[in-house]
Amino acid sequence: MKKKLDIFEKIKNQKKNKKPTLYKIIILNDDFTTMEFVVKILIMFLNKSKRQAVSLMTKVHNEGSAVCGLYTMDIAITIQKKIHNYSRINLQPLKCIIK
Repeated sequence: MKKKLDIFEKIKNQKKNKKPTLYKIIILNDDFTTMEFVVKILIMFLNKSKRQAVSLMTKVHNEGSAVCGLYTMDIAITIQKKIHNYSRINLQPLKCIIK
């Protein structure tokens, strides 16, 4: 009986200590989306400060893309859908990917 409890406790502790995998949300540059719109997206959906948003927008503009946050898969997908829907409504072609 004691051995069964030890195994159960070991499994329980393994599950408790395992951290979820985090995925990157990467914003991609394009020739049409305004810089102001990218800053707005970063503030609205990724909870960035104005300073962080401007810095990330500059990186996207200069380098073609930037990692804007690390999230669990469910949250990353939700944020990506919100960004794509908001961009579409505002006639902006902004895209972001999850890696």
